Amino acid sequence: MEKSDGIVRCGWCGTDLLYTTYHDQEWGREVNDDPTMFEFLVLESSQAGLSWITILRRRENYRKAFADFDVHKVAGFTEEDVERLMQDQGIIRNRRKIESTISNARCFIKVQEEFGSFCAYLRSFLPGGERIINHWSSLSEVPASTDLSDRISKDMKKRGFKFFGTTICYAHLQAVGYVNDHLVSCSFR
Repeated sequence: MEKSDGIVRCGWCGTDLLYTTYHDQEWGREVNDDPTMFEFLVLESSQAGLSWITILRRRENYRKAFADFDVHKVAGFTEEDVERLMQDQGIIRNRRKIESTISNARCFIKVQEEFGSFCAYLRSFLPGGERIINHWSSLSEVPASTDLSDRISKDMKKRGFKFFGTTICYAHLQAVGYVNDHLVSCSFR
């Protein structure tokens, strides 16, 4: 999809400035630090059943609500924090998603302890530890999930993660650049 500025983008981001900025500056760029990885994990799992733009528009509210995505602070949240968050109109007020964000933070820390970092854990699933670069010509070719996302989400579920099925997992891999699904025609490939 080409804009009047001559830039070609993947068609899913449309023309909304927030969406195009996210596409241009973040989506598909390789994440190598756990704080950013945790932020995306929180946002992606919050998205389950919703559109990504819904979460993207609330991102700053999530940042405030979840202690700047500090995994250790979030892991320490209590039932009182859950009740506080249930009143926060700036985020998706779904009790199960809020509770899973807290329990996922605890699981995230356990993975860090086992693998040295969450990034290293995710990379352990990638062929040779390297990102996957796909060569899709159209959005209709891009899968919603793959064998890779099946394996990762299954392993994460065994580790206690919630709201992170194979479709959310694949979206996460795309967002953090471990799978590059920018279309071949995209200027940001």
